[in-house]
Amino acid sequence: MPHRPCFHLAIPVDDIDAAREFYGGTLGLGQGRSDTLWTDWNFYGHQLVTHQTPGGSPGPAGHNPVDGHEVPVPHFGLVLDHDDFHDLAEKLAAAQVEFVIEPYVRFEGQQGEQWTMFLLDPAGNALEFKSFADESQIFAG
Repeated sequence: MPHRPCFHLAIPVDDIDAAREFYGGTLGLGQGRSDTLWTDWNFYGHQLVTHQTPGGSPGPAGHNPVDGHEVPVPHFGLVLDHDDFHDLAEKLAAAQVEFVIEPYVRFEGQQGEQWTMFLLDPAGNALEFKSFADESQIFAG
């Protein structure tokens, strides 16, 4: 079976226990290897690593306007299928996670129509989850 590339991202956090609660508890990600100051997470088949560092995350450096909303930059996240996106949105709302941008349909009726939502982890790292109405539009120009 051919190897599918796996994305790897290491991010700073200021409190590894809070990160473990958020990524493992709130998001429900599977935990991999860990030590006192870092944890590997199964981020839907990709490797996300939280590293406790002095000062943690600097948080978003700024914002850019997209479809009438101020999008935090930098951010990272995933493109999920429709059901996974809505299941996660419901799980986050039930956990009373404060959204930076609540789940909504971006570019409605246009090329690239997608559900999207933005939130911050406890260290201030910005995450975006999205789901396209038509996945062939992910890289459409």
